[in-house]
Amino acid sequence: MDTNQKLPPGFSTPTELPDAQKQGEWQQHNRSWWEKNPMRYDWGGRIPAAEFSREFYQEIDARFFFDSSRYMPPQERPFDEIIPFAELRQKDVLEIGVGNGSHAQLIAPHCNSYTGIDLTGYAVQSTSKRFEAFGLNGTIRQMDAEKLDFPDASFDFIWSWGVIHHSANTGQILAEMHRVLRPGGTATIMVYYRSFLYYYITTGLFRGILQGGFLKKRSLHELVQLYTDGAIARFYTKQEWADLVQSKGFALDQLLIKGQKSEIFLLPASKFKDALMRLTPNAFSRFITNTCQQGSFLITTLRKP
Repeated sequence: MDTNQKLPPGFSTPTELPDAQKQGEWQQHNRSWWEKNPMRYDWGGRIPAAEFSREFYQEIDARFFFDSSRYMPPQERPFDEIIPFAELRQKDVLEIGVGNGSHAQLIAPHCNSYTGIDLTGYAVQSTSKRFEAFGLNGTIRQMDAEKLDFPDASFDFIWSWGVIHHSANTGQILAEMHRVLRPGGTATIMVYYRSFLYYYITTGLFRGILQGGFLKKRSLHELVQLYTDGAIARFYTKQEWADLVQSKGFALDQLLIKGQKSEIFLLPASKFKDALMRLTPNAFSRFITNTCQQGSFLITTLRKP
């Protein structure tokens, strides 16, 4: 995470949208940040394998899916609680924000056709090389999701995990998603949730007051951005998100709150924190993040009527 990041001018509230003159500037901030900081899950240690090798991707997946299994235990494969694998066989799927392709490799073998897009050249290169390394079929393209280069009604299912809240105009992406979905099509999306525990206690009280963060940043919003990935990271309440997706023509079929196990510990990263996490049952952390809805992941399934 780049803790020296500078927010784009005008991004001053948790769900701020740019005016027309600043939208391109904001998106350039976003693209530049992710080109420099691709999501490789290497903040706890470097990947001990050659970049773009099979071992490189296997290590990324092991780290990512181990973390996700603690807040969303799989039945047969990772994310099967919210990815309808059995229903995808005859469906054309679009993924927005492929990163290094962990979800792409999960989804592509189970659908009629897979298309993945990303704003950055690095992500497109990495996911394309993953498909080559593992013999996967699909199309990977560099594309701005605010301007999808697909005809109307091109897809049956859209997947996006932790991506569109980073874009310059999240609402514009939702409008584009609605356009390219077929009638009856669905989209499962994760955006960041403005939970009381993560947003106000962990960041505001612990990082802001106890750790002196408010000596560096003037507001809670700026402090949250300092500790969050991306040049822009919006945090929504459930009502804010519901209002936004419904304003773009979607029906909201399902809403879940989940969160990483690390979120329940008000401690900086350390070996001591890692030891506490190992000793704490996953069921307990899921009770806090999922059942009590104090996690930072807001997961919704949307349907185009």
